[in-house]
Amino acid sequence: MSRTLYVGNLPWSTTEEELARAFGAHGEVISARIITDRQTGRSRGFGFVEVNDADADRMIAAMNGAELGKRVLTVNEARPRT
Repeated sequence: MSRTLYVGNLPWSTTEEELARAFGAHGEVISARIITDRQTGRSRGFGFVEVNDADADRMIAAMNGAELGKRVLTVNEARPRT
């Protein structure tokens, strides 16, 4: 089983590989995705990390409020789209 985490306040230059590496230090990362603007292709400053269910709570605790590229991250469980 897996869970998807929302990651907000990402630096504009963050790559999906960097995001996966940051979270990978705290558990198993299945995938990492940075959301980009459709017209410009530029990062919108947030993304999603799919993680092993067993590691999700530990990752939220470790990464929420952590610094990445001099920005403080907001991390919580992603809510389904409405």
